[in-house]
Amino acid sequence: MSETETITPAGATGTTDEIVLPAIRFDFDELAPGFSRALAHLDHAAVVELDAAGIPTGLRHLVKLRASQLNGCSYCVDMHSRDARDSGESFQRIAAVAVWEEAHFFTARERAAFELTDAVTRVSETHVPDSVVAHALAVFSEKEVSALLALIVSINAWNEIGVTARCWRAPVEG
Repeated sequence: MSETETITPAGATGTTDEIVLPAIRFDFDELAPGFSRALAHLDHAAVVELDAAGIPTGLRHLVKLRASQLNGCSYCVDMHSRDARDSGESFQRIAAVAVWEEAHFFTARERAAFELTDAVTRVSETHVPDSVVAHALAVFSEKEVSALLALIVSINAWNEIGVTARCWRAPVEG
């Protein structure tokens, strides 16, 4: 299979207007269906914990978006940007997730959630410092931090599959 494919959107006038699609490497869901289902169950378990802890839907999508940005999962960045928008998040806040440390659009709780997301997603580099966990526990309960951790672990697993297999594609808007 080639490294890329191209499609020509409606109204395009030439090859420079073609959209370049990285090639799908392999269909993980088809080749490892049991694991794919198990990961979906893990994701559902995280949602149950988030619901029980009362973590807002918008924050959930922004956390997923942040982890997906760090991991470079194009499909997940697109999906969680859309999900955040659909849950009522503004374009401004969604766009600013990539630069949350510099942006003034986020609450102390949201900032602590992003800090935890960054540290957990980069665990091999950060080893999740005590200060990051202490900061999260200063603004969230232990139950809330546990639910956020479940979410972060789940989205990182999805990102690892998406980045490695490139098995999913976001829809191309005209």
